[in-house]
Formats: sequence, structure tokens, C-alpha cells
Amino acid sequence: MGHPPPMTLLPLPAQAADVPFPTTAWPQGDLPAGLDRTRFDALMGKGFADFGETHAVVIVQGGRLIHERYGPEHGPDKTCMSWSKAKSITQALAGILVGDGKLDIHAPADVPEWKTPGDPRGALTLDLLLRMSSGLEFSEVYLPDQPSDTIAMLWGPGKDDVAHYAADKPLAHAPGTFFSYSSGTTNIVARTLSRAIDAYGPDFEAFMRARLFEPLGMTSPVPKFDAAGTFIGSSFCFTTARDFARFGLLYLRDGVWDGRRILPQGWVDYARTPTFQQPDCEDGPYGAHWWLGLGGPGSFSANGHEGQFTVVVPDLDLVFVRHGRTPMELRDGLKAWVGEMVDLFR
Repeated sequence: MGHPPPMTLLPLPAQAADVPFPTTAWPQGDLPAGLDRTRFDALMGKGFADFGETHAVVIVQGGRLIHERYGPEHGPDKTCMSWSKAKSITQALAGILVGDGKLDIHAPADVPEWKTPGDPRGALTLDLLLRMSSGLEFSEVYLPDQPSDTIAMLWGPGKDDVAHYAADKPLAHAPGTFFSYSSGTTNIVARTLSRAIDAYGPDFEAFMRARLFEPLGMTSPVPKFDAAGTFIGSSFCFTTARDFARFGLLYLRDGVWDGRRILPQGWVDYARTPTFQQPDCEDGPYGAHWWLGLGGPGSFSANGHEGQFTVVVPDLDLVFVRHGRTPMELRDGLKAWVGEMVDLFR
């Protein structure tokens, strides 16, 4: 079934000619003159008071840093947990290799566990994996008192080879017919990237830095690898809030940074084109390793456990970053707060 037909996507704004890219330092700006400052201050206060711990909020508009606020023991130089925001970084790395001609997202993915003749998983494509539509069995649960493939993969029997743990799972649904968000799926993708360039552990990290982080001036990322040398792209790429804003700006600028194309033409549109989801899906709309709609129509975001967000908002030329540690029971309220904050700029 795949993903739906292409829809009309909001245009991605270009960087103003008089605003430098923040490769070395963020150009500074002010909150918009027409912004309701009373409402803004009240909502920002709520954001730091009502959702457990809020560690950082960074707002970029027009390519300029217009507001940032940090919680206790946090600041511009403090790295924050990525959790699943790392999935969107994995998507960017996949795009780079697609641009290099090293990957074809519509060809069967290079997964050793699926090579046995007749194995139906052997037909699964990278596109299906990036859209969380492979049909593979995986229990994405974060509570230690419930059966959880996520916990077993990251901290239990699967931790030394996260991709093998996930790839060893059977099909639970026909591919392309069922959306199921899965950290295991991303780790299969991450290993596929390593196999495409025969680079693991430090060698793959060098690729990440040379092709993605360093061109953007992202100096803080700390990616984590398992014992097999696979980037744990589902969950672990710690970075400062400012560097996550740089990453968001790359997507807001259609994968181009200071005149250099980092991501291939169309890759950002691919990330934000909706994936087929079953009618009763409660997770919210999804693209290709990016979530959709958190900051209003046309927005897309990298989301992580406990309330990590990088929200890209094309119609406002805005990137909104939030990091913290929010309990699951407050998650929906936090997401609504992010939407309210973004709406203040409309």
C-alpha cells in the first residue's frame, strides 16, 4: 500500500541574504513586534513550571536566534538527551547516502537476517522502514513493568547488536498496510547505512561529523554505538538545544546550508510527506522518520521520549526546540503547549 499520493506541501523559506547561517555563531534577533508578550511570558512560565523538568527552549525565526531559556544546571553549552530525535538524524544520514548513490530507498533493504530465499522480509524496502510501515513485530513500550522490545533492545539482551535484535523479529502485518512506530526499525536502518559504506563505530561517526555535523557547525553531538559498531540511531545522539536548532534549520532550508546542498533535492519533502496509517492510529500523523503537524498545519518535527522536540514550521520560518524530562502522563499537555507556543507567532 505504501504511502499516500503526494500532497501539496508548504514551501520551505530561503535564508534571507542579509542573515548568515549559524555555522560559527547564531545571528541574534528579537521577538516579533506584534507578539502578545504577556501571553508569551505566561506560556513560557507554564512551560518551565507544569511539565516536570524543562531544560531548554530555543526559538529561531528567519534564521535568527530570537529567544532561549534554560532550566537549572542547563545552558547553551549543555548537551541534552535526544531520545528519538536521533531518528530524524538517522533520516538525514540516509538522505546523504541516497544523494551519494549508495542507497535506493525503493530497493530491498540490505538486511542479512532476511536473505534466506522465500523469507517475506527480504522484500522490505528502506522506504517502508523509514515510514514505520514494514509490518515487523516490535513492542515500543517504555515502562519497565510491561513487556518491552525497546528496553530489551537498548539495555537487555539486544544491547550489543541492536539491529540484529530488531531484524530477527517476524512480520506481524503485511508490509505497507500497518503503521507501527518502532525504535528497532530505526536501528535496522542505521546498520543498513553502515553496510552501504562499510563504516562502523568510529568510522561511521567520522562520516556523521564530516557530512552532517561539521558543515552545520554542530560541534556538540555525542552519538552512541553498540558493541557491533552500529549507531543507535533510534535513541542516542546527545546535542545542545542550539545544535538541534541548527539541524532543524537545515530542514527548514530544504537541506541546503550556506549555499551547499547537504541533503539531496526532495529529501526534506520526502520526510514530511504523510505515511499511510490505519484509521484508528493514535500516534498522530507521520512522514518518514519525522512527525507531522505538532506546530500546526504543514509543520514537521523530530520528537523524543520525555518531551524532546525540534519543530520546523515553514509558514512562520520558525524552528522551536524544547528539551526536558516530562512524565508520560503529562505528554499530551506538553504537546498542546508546544502547539500554543508556536501559534503565538501566527
